[in-house]
Amino acid sequence: MTQDELFKLLVAHCKEYGFIFPSSEIYDGLAAVYDYGQLGVELKNNIKQYWWNAMTRLNENIVGIDACIFMHPKTWVASGHVAAFNDPLIDNRDSKKRYRADVLIEDYLSKIEEKMAKEVEKGRRKFGDAFDEAKFRETNPNILREKAHYDDVHSRYVAAEQANDLAEYKQIILDCGIVCPISGTKNWTDVRQFNLMFSTQFGSVGDDSNTIYLRPETAQGIFVDYINVQKTGRMKIPFGIAQIGKAFRNEVVARQFIFRMREFEQMEMEFFVRPGTEMEWFRKWKENRMKWHVTLGMGEENYRFHDHEKLAHYANAATDIEFRFPFGFKELEGIHSRTDFDLGNHQKLSGKKLQYFDPETGESYVPYCVETSIGVDRMFLAVLSHSYREETLENGEKRTVLGIPAPLAPIKAAVLPLIKKDGLPEFAQKVMDELKYDFKCQYDEKDSIGKRYRRQDAIGTPFCVTVDHQSLEDNCVTVRDRDTMQQRRVPVAELRSMLDAEVNLNNLLRKL
Repeated sequence: MTQDELFKLLVAHCKEYGFIFPSSEIYDGLAAVYDYGQLGVELKNNIKQYWWNAMTRLNENIVGIDACIFMHPKTWVASGHVAAFNDPLIDNRDSKKRYRADVLIEDYLSKIEEKMAKEVEKGRRKFGDAFDEAKFRETNPNILREKAHYDDVHSRYVAAEQANDLAEYKQIILDCGIVCPISGTKNWTDVRQFNLMFSTQFGSVGDDSNTIYLRPETAQGIFVDYINVQKTGRMKIPFGIAQIGKAFRNEVVARQFIFRMREFEQMEMEFFVRPGTEMEWFRKWKENRMKWHVTLGMGEENYRFHDHEKLAHYANAATDIEFRFPFGFKELEGIHSRTDFDLGNHQKLSGKKLQYFDPETGESYVPYCVETSIGVDRMFLAVLSHSYREETLENGEKRTVLGIPAPLAPIKAAVLPLIKKDGLPEFAQKVMDELKYDFKCQYDEKDSIGKRYRRQDAIGTPFCVTVDHQSLEDNCVTVRDRDTMQQRRVPVAELRSMLDAEVNLNNLLRKL
């Protein structure tokens, strides 16, 4: 099965089992807008809780806020979004489809990397234990040819980015023979910039003076509230402000399911530091955030840092944590050293003093800021795409499993009476009543026990608790593990503590 086929199965699975639905589907939907279903919202909330607690509970100097989506329009002038929040877009005249020029080039570069990786894998199979990858890459003619091509395209791409040279973007696309995935042709228009902010009218008078924007990021809400939080919370540098909230971008090339949407949710933290110490904190937050991801147990090899070669207008350092999605390594979280750009500009445009008096140095300054920003929806997709698998059992039967990390699973345990009679449903309901105050559980008595196990596997439930006739005699239940399918007898009195040891979100926090 190809990665593309796997991704299509995952998208279908999300709808079939109540994780994600196309928004307004009865009206044929709305492009790049999705609703989270009954299981999706549980997984999403668990992801947010893991992040929120890791930030605000484990760090005494980080607090949270919830800022409004609507903000004064001058906010976006100060932040640079009005002038510079653009994507380079290119159209294919034959398919009438629009693409981001930078993404087309990046995808082309990724394909070159894949070719080199395949050559390395061939060498590994050929030479076995004697294989020296470094030497192979330095001597293999196919790899050397691809590497030279990669370096040439990459250097041109970086130069075009730095200079914002739209004509060079197009020339790279033409020189590399990049074709439209739909039409297969190279009949491209010129590249042009497109602002990504949604605008709307505020108040009852529809003129330009009342034009405001749906926020394209949540960070600015933190910056404009920085002085209120600092004073009311008596916060001392260094300290952080965290926020989870919706943001909106008019993505013309929204694609890859929930990876790139027009309405999405962000988890952002701005950490305010003394000028001159920002690079030290930048390194610390890189380590901290990578550990947060790896602790979930989805494989350290599936993450990597990607340092930015072209820095945003507000940054003096930036890196991405990339995750191995079914469509390749892509950005999951960004970590940026934003200097004093935001607070400095807001202070200048608003005329309000946003300086911090440092009692240790006896001086006042506008703090520098290190930001961590992760998309909830991308994190959701990372968890699901890594967790989805199809297995063939020893008896030839197939099962679909979502191996979601247990603390994040939407349903922590399913309580199942073996049959719907002989007092088993009543006993099972008592077990359900005992567990529901501590864990999100699901009761199910429909169909055979085997079919119920398969349903729970498909939605990622870590444990199935089965009540049988013996339970009425020994007050024990059979607990089945999702991943191993092994079963063991557990006294009802010990069931809560057994589940808690496996599914409690705090267990993850203790590892950080």
